[in-house]
Amino acid sequence: MTTRSPQVLFSPHQILGVRLRNRIVMAPMTRAFSPGGVPGEDVAAYYRRRAEGGVGLIITEGTYPPHAAAGFDPKVPHMYGEAALAGWRRVVEGVHAAGGRIFSQLWHLGMQASRGPVPLGDVHPVGPSMPLAEIRTVIEAYGAAAANAQSVGFDGVEIHAAHGYLIDQFFWDKTNHRTDHYGGSLEGRARFGADVVAEIRARVGKAFPVALRFSQFKIEDYDARLVNTAAELDRLLTPLTDAGVDVFHASARRFWEAAFTGSTLTLAGWTRKLTGKSTIAVGSVSLGTDMMTSFGTDDPSGMSEIDSLLDCMERGEFDMIALGRALIANPEWPLIVQSGHTDRLQPFRRAALATLT
Repeated sequence: MTTRSPQVLFSPHQILGVRLRNRIVMAPMTRAFSPGGVPGEDVAAYYRRRAEGGVGLIITEGTYPPHAAAGFDPKVPHMYGEAALAGWRRVVEGVHAAGGRIFSQLWHLGMQASRGPVPLGDVHPVGPSMPLAEIRTVIEAYGAAAANAQSVGFDGVEIHAAHGYLIDQFFWDKTNHRTDHYGGSLEGRARFGADVVAEIRARVGKAFPVALRFSQFKIEDYDARLVNTAAELDRLLTPLTDAGVDVFHASARRFWEAAFTGSTLTLAGWTRKLTGKSTIAVGSVSLGTDMMTSFGTDDPSGMSEIDSLLDCMERGEFDMIALGRALIANPEWPLIVQSGHTDRLQPFRRAALATLT
């Protein structure tokens, strides 16, 4: 048990017209339990259970926009097609009935699609070197997916621009070698992401929240850095803010670590300071190991770094905290933490990924 009050996590938060009952977010976690891209009743029950457990905002696993090269896995859900949208409507209704709010994450793998276990067939993976006409097609696919999400009742969307996927491939100078207005400077490398945001904003209007998830690290390179200073981070985020991002989701391996030398501020802390936007932090919350390590071994801890989390929240470093694996292991994590009985939290075990409960 803990004697420290976690109440800072349980105050409401407002994102445009969307009121969240607390500051706890379910992070997007790829589950791949949607055959043919269609989420079924088990997916609806999975998300509803987390809303019933007290989560304020759920961000779904990544969903493919309507672009043939978006991804390779036939069990990752789509954000297009009549059957898939009907499935998502059931998910949204269940979460809302349990008092939660839900965003759909839009996910295009880009060149990472070529590494998947299921080939794309005749479809060629796309990346930062794609022709301008194809860039426009991909941007429009993001916009169509966001409009679809809005049409079935989602409270907002999140653009996945982290971890080495398509938009992040444009952000990073190691993968973006363009010399036109989509490359070169930080501002140029941010332009594709900003154009995606602007397209979505044009489709959904000003009142529908748009979030964007970004990271320094890549799944295949933990030492990668998009930016090395706060000034560079400002240059990256400003075009995205100007294009219409309402929420930044700063993904780090460990949320509490300082982002840059000479300051104790985290990546989420710097993001909030620079943009003034609502900011979500994420990374090994109440877990003893980071994400990729835990996929290879069971996590030994049930509640590490909770004091660091409360410290950051109490001083207003960021607005919300996202949990992924901890919520797979503990669907009622918010209720357990609010009760003070943190000794009841279960460690994440990799076997949990084999089922959808």
